[in-house]
Amino acid sequence: MIKSLSIAAVIVSGLAGAETLQAFSDPSFRMWHIQLPYEAPPASQDVPDVSIPPNTDPLGPEELQRAEALLPLLEGKQEFWAMGEFVHLGESSVPVLVKALTMPSPRIRYNAIETLLMMKGVEGVPALLATAKEPNEISRVREHALRVAVRLAPAQAPDAIAVMAKDMNPSVRKSAVFEARYVRQKSIIPILIPMVSDDERFVALSALQSLWILTRHETESHDWETSTKQDRAAWSSEWIDWWEDHKEVFEIPEPKRPKRSSS
Repeated sequence: MIKSLSIAAVIVSGLAGAETLQAFSDPSFRMWHIQLPYEAPPASQDVPDVSIPPNTDPLGPEELQRAEALLPLLEGKQEFWAMGEFVHLGESSVPVLVKALTMPSPRIRYNAIETLLMMKGVEGVPALLATAKEPNEISRVREHALRVAVRLAPAQAPDAIAVMAKDMNPSVRKSAVFEARYVRQKSIIPILIPMVSDDERFVALSALQSLWILTRHETESHDWETSTKQDRAAWSSEWIDWWEDHKEVFEIPEPKRPKRSSS
């Protein structure tokens, strides 16, 4: 590959002001191009992996003490460092980390949930689901606890989803019916169907979308976006009738795979 360079650039770099204008206005001025060989940059070399893998052994007394000391640091300037330290300590530190779910600070509780996701701490799922069901917990923490539990062990989540679907807070109900679409279990369907007639339209729409995803059942065409509670109550009867006819034989279909690009 050849890179072209104008010699005019070399000439102009040595001229200034009036000299530059005079040089270009001279009728004898010519512009030539010279060619310089192009050298490709050197090929990148593989960088060795120098990361330290998470611990897989049970924690010793000193490591347990260290993990306990990290708990209050899950809030503040060192919170990201503390989260990383728990990840490095590995799943053996989960019993210590779940203690943070009952600490006074909402920030600590939220970061503990996020850390369990980062370390894929399946052992902490029961504690996450207990947090998700706790009515006195703030909605943001409850919703995140359910989200992470569903990502780690969806088969354990139906009971918590059923509890949250009946919560007074519509944000909690929406989180429950939204996360339900990732729990591919038959027991989820009868939890979702009553939610189609929820008082809040955004909750009902999330329940409806989860039902469509899990069942692929096509109902009559209705204007759900502008519907009233009375409309949704009437339309939900279609889902009730369908479930009564199919619940004995129904199985969750395989998830749709993304279409491959033709290019």
